[in-house]
Amino acid sequence: MRLFLSVLLVTLALCCSKANGITCPALVTEVESFLFLDMSVYKSVLQMLFDPPQEVIEAKMTVKACTDQMSLENKMLISSILAKAMKNCQ
Repeated sequence: MRLFLSVLLVTLALCCSKANGITCPALVTEVESFLFLDMSVYKSVLQMLFDPPQEVIEAKMTVKACTDQMSLENKMLISSILAKAMKNCQ
């Protein structure tokens, strides 16, 4: 749970920057994919959107293995909070 709080705070910091209040659509897709997609599908979305180094993909897959154990209710709660925060940033 502490990990999600960290992810939430970083996302809010990036989305609500005073320099740019526009939310990057790729970030929204990545966060929703991280929460709701299967690991293999998420990996392909991550590669398609950002083309990160292999070490980054492996690190994200390790974190995703932990977050996949969360209940759907908790994932929906996090998603709704992020959606509200992103809406308020625009």
